[in-house]
Amino acid sequence: MGRLCFSFMIGSNLLFLLFTHSFAVDNISPSQSIRDGTTLVSRGGSFELGFFSPGSSKNRYLGIWYKNIPVRTVVWVANRCNPINDSSGILMINSTGHLVLLGQNKSVVWWISSAKHAPSAKVEILDSGNLVLRDAGTYLWQSFDYPSDTLLPGMKMGWDLRTGIKRSLSAWKNSEDPCPGDFTYGIEMELDAYPEAYVRKGNAKYYRTGPWNGLRLSGLPELRPNPLYRFNFVYNYNEVYYMYNNLQNKSVISRLVLNQTASTCDRFTWIEAYQTWRAYSLVPRDLCDNYGICGANGKCIIGENPVCQCLKGFKPKSQEKWNLTDWSLGCVRNKPLSCQERYKDGFVKFVGLKLPDTTHSWVSKSMNLKECRTKCLKNCSCMAYTSSDIRGGGTGCAIWFGDLIDIRQFVANGQDLYIRMPASELENGVKVKTSMTIEVSVAVVFSGVLFVGYYLHRRRRKLRDIGETNQNNEGEPKKDLELPLFNLTTVIGATNNFSSDNKLGEGGFGPVYRGTLPDGQEIAVKRLSRSSGQGLNEFKNEIILFAKLQHRNLVKLLGCCIQGEEKMLIYEYMPNTSLDSFIFDQMREELLLDWPKRFHIICGIARGLLYLHQDSRLRIIHRDVKASNVLLDNEMNPKISDFGLARTLVGGDQTGGNTNRVVGTYGYMAPEYAIYGLFSVKSDVFSFGILVLEVISGRKNKGFYHPNYSHNLIGHAWILWNQGRPLELIDTRLGSSYTLSEVLRCIHVSLLCVQHRPEDRPTMASVLIMLGSEIPLAQPKQPGFFIETESLEAGVSPGNQWSTNKISITLLEAR
Repeated sequence: MGRLCFSFMIGSNLLFLLFTHSFAVDNISPSQSIRDGTTLVSRGGSFELGFFSPGSSKNRYLGIWYKNIPVRTVVWVANRCNPINDSSGILMINSTGHLVLLGQNKSVVWWISSAKHAPSAKVEILDSGNLVLRDAGTYLWQSFDYPSDTLLPGMKMGWDLRTGIKRSLSAWKNSEDPCPGDFTYGIEMELDAYPEAYVRKGNAKYYRTGPWNGLRLSGLPELRPNPLYRFNFVYNYNEVYYMYNNLQNKSVISRLVLNQTASTCDRFTWIEAYQTWRAYSLVPRDLCDNYGICGANGKCIIGENPVCQCLKGFKPKSQEKWNLTDWSLGCVRNKPLSCQERYKDGFVKFVGLKLPDTTHSWVSKSMNLKECRTKCLKNCSCMAYTSSDIRGGGTGCAIWFGDLIDIRQFVANGQDLYIRMPASELENGVKVKTSMTIEVSVAVVFSGVLFVGYYLHRRRRKLRDIGETNQNNEGEPKKDLELPLFNLTTVIGATNNFSSDNKLGEGGFGPVYRGTLPDGQEIAVKRLSRSSGQGLNEFKNEIILFAKLQHRNLVKLLGCCIQGEEKMLIYEYMPNTSLDSFIFDQMREELLLDWPKRFHIICGIARGLLYLHQDSRLRIIHRDVKASNVLLDNEMNPKISDFGLARTLVGGDQTGGNTNRVVGTYGYMAPEYAIYGLFSVKSDVFSFGILVLEVISGRKNKGFYHPNYSHNLIGHAWILWNQGRPLELIDTRLGSSYTLSEVLRCIHVSLLCVQHRPEDRPTMASVLIMLGSEIPLAQPKQPGFFIETESLEAGVSPGNQWSTNKISITLLEAR
């Protein structure tokens, strides 16, 4: 009997172990889960998903690692900064289709959601190492869009300009803590400049790859086409990214890893014969890889002593410091540029270089080198030019303005750069002599030049009303705006001659009409009113800014119409109109938004603002974020509109500015903007916080009334929060159908956004992280404009203009 029991126990244990360790499926459905101790394995057996503890740490994380490599090598971590302290971790898909990681007491540690409600979704680990949440053949979410410290073959590092997703690497803090440190690697791009990849330590640039030239990144000449890897760089209106793939030998296992401790970016290849990883350092390879080591207008040459030299035609700004190997001040010109016709500047060709930092540059893909030289010579601020694509035999044009930063010399496979020099620094060292023939020719054409100048002067006077928006007899805008022109006759026909039946509403800009083009496309036409509270400046601003923006949470500008006195903007039509018509109309039950839709709208607005502040080709402060400027498409996706008051940020480190004319809408403006005219990305964050409170409560901040006290909506929310009664803020029409944790987190985030001091408010990047995770949040401080409504109304009426500290403030009503 004892032997039988013993055999039974052994059999039971073996069966348990067999079940536990053979859970080799690659996906789970909503009825299944992954617990600590079990894993998912990709169909081909390449990657495994499960729980692990890094190094000697006892913390548990959900991660992905190579299945068949004996040294556990983690390539992705879900809950990077929110570990589980025991083995209670569970990964599952909840009833709404969200992928959720639960910890102790079933608390949410990490989760992801998609815009689509998909209760039948599955989560699957692929042989590429990509963890995907999919519904049938559609990917709702994928881990490749949210890398950790590792870039795998087939992963994209860069931007999806349609969705606003920015994929970049961030190193682990150390070998036992996968939480992101301050060492990051990603692609950056300024307006009309060529994108390139930067490694940063905090905000400081640490290394730069150089721009892609059609064959390779100009700072990595060794990355040539080879039989093992294919490197690719894609740059178009939809996306910008770098990617590599394994080619012939699919058994080659490689990865690119960012290391905080060593401050390196290395490529690792698995050597099966030695059962080890072989590392190849990509960043930094040598002293010259340190960003800007030789300062402005200097170049770094490995093997020279010293490694830094001034470019030909330049000298050290401080010879004393230069002699002490302190090159930080860089170099200045021996002689200034003349930029005059009589003593023409020219160009000196430098070969074999890593091209300068493209932050202050301009790119055209259509110009040849000759046209590029001409364009540069016509602009006194242009310092250098080159071909932007050597693959095409020298096609394309890249132009630099200001100092040339972070140049290095290569022995082979560098690129040519043509640097501007005064005539006295050109070959033979003499000024360019002007022959008598040229002088006679100039005299002959001088009268013609005067005539052309007079004609252009008259023409500019006709166009001054719309600034940079050019107009010929047909009303054609400048071609470089790449904005389609609509004929006035077409617009009149589409709107039935601006029929009142087609009128959608009217705002500070003018009336807005619904229309249908001959091809059946529905449009919205914003017509500038002569009595508009805004005007030509806002019209110009919206054309210039909006034409260059593309994001799923921004309304798409289809074109414009400029003909005679008519000035109109044509947008995609939003059938569900604006957000304010849904959240503020307490009587119309058919317009009631349930909580999932409200939360989806909040997150969409946040993504749109993040794109404007950080990820767009132009960095933009909207300055008029409010419910009426958020439009809803037929699927209730939010789209930010109305860029007439927006301002661009010039320069990568600039975060804001100031103005003597404050424009915006009462109830949404941040205190520092309304009172002192100081605006920044944090001004938009404040407005976003107000908007979130309005979405949650269904009440306007402006004109809010409570029978027990006279605070505005911000004050009401702050009082409820401090009294432990935040749920009383929720729109009563929602009943109990909301998700409690989501609502509380949104209230918490909104109060962080409306804090009085701009530096206390989070960025939109942080807001999105806080909305999409369960990370602990800081306690909010007292909000701005925590005031009695009566005291404000006594001195200011919403429709009036008022001034403080000599700042004029124009308050535009909601529209």
